[in-house]
Amino acid sequence: MANWLNDVVRPKIRAAFVRRDMPDNLWTKCPGCGQMLFHRELDENQQVCQHCGHHMRLGIEERVALLLDAGFTLVPVADVPADPLKFKDEKSYVARLKDARAKTGQHDAMLVAYGTIEGLGAVVAVQNFAFMGGSMGLAVGEALVTAAERAVDHGVPLIVVTAAGGARMQEGILSLMQMPRSTVAVEMVRDAGLPYIVVLTDPTTGGVTASYAMLGDIQIAEPGALIGFAGQRVIEQTIREKLPEGFQRAEYLLEHGIIDMVVPRKELKGRLATIIALLTDRKPKAAVKVPVKA
Repeated sequence: MANWLNDVVRPKIRAAFVRRDMPDNLWTKCPGCGQMLFHRELDENQQVCQHCGHHMRLGIEERVALLLDAGFTLVPVADVPADPLKFKDEKSYVARLKDARAKTGQHDAMLVAYGTIEGLGAVVAVQNFAFMGGSMGLAVGEALVTAAERAVDHGVPLIVVTAAGGARMQEGILSLMQMPRSTVAVEMVRDAGLPYIVVLTDPTTGGVTASYAMLGDIQIAEPGALIGFAGQRVIEQTIREKLPEGFQRAEYLLEHGIIDMVVPRKELKGRLATIIALLTDRKPKAAVKVPVKA
């Protein structure tokens, strides 16, 4: 005869006190304030901490979807030589590219899309820091030229969102050649009388900063973004002086006139629509409210 106490009651009591394992990927610790953030809430807030406003890095596909209206199209970019210098350090360059492509699902470090921002046409080129640190090589140079040509063909502004550690060392001098090449691409847009707008995100450094990242007609940065050429430690060792607090951060650059504005991520799309409307004398779908000082 079954023992009701042993067979029914005790198993239910034990089950009530069994420790349930919680997945360890539901939370993210904010680098700014140390608060634990629930992933779903962080996604809803566009990867911005709701406690301190720290802007975390955003995926390239999320970035494009954030800036452009629904229905945008990705612009194909011509293939470039995969390993022009046959470079190898701890592992071959071909193997590094293969790993980066498997990890990110992208062919290289820049994605180009054509669409509208609140109804206003634009070409957007977004750099992907997750792909080998967003490093600038032949593929990034080709993407920039392609973006510039598409902008000119459609008579719309070119917006470049930067996020990079600099030039891609595995491509040597060919990588450095993308600096003047990108400058020529920007001049194509300017010669057509079209705006060139740069959105600087964390981090934007090295040869990218020394070329197309600082050539915008309008320079926008996200809050707290690291922007500079050489690292702070290298500069301090060179000049033998301690650099000021917040050096190379977006707010410091704004204060010293290097960039035009610092815009929170949630306001970025609307601000870009306002700028495009003003520079092209067009009206976005949503009403643009320009603040007037008393």
